[in-house]
Amino acid sequence: MTTSPPEPGWTLTFDGRSVPARPGQSVGAALTDAGIRSWRTTRRQGRPRGLFCGIGVCYDCLITVDGRPNQRACLTPARPGLRLESGATAPSDDDRETRHG
Repeated sequence: MTTSPPEPGWTLTFDGRSVPARPGQSVGAALTDAGIRSWRTTRRQGRPRGLFCGIGVCYDCLITVDGRPNQRACLTPARPGLRLESGATAPSDDDRETRHG
């Protein structure tokens, strides 16, 4: 059995920091591979959020991509030169629990 070498990767920028990415990765996968586990916080309690479901259902992984806020990192394909920014907040379960319970 022969294996071909992995395709060369590229670099994304996350809050000014270079992050490596490989072909086929999502933005969320590239950030997680780089050891970055959260990139936003919840509005009320400031709890960290990042990749959770990985399939676009939960919206915990929202991130700003090339100036467009609230993009799902788990569904956004990593591409050379993407500019990613943390800090976007969105409602989450802990916010709703605070208001209702």
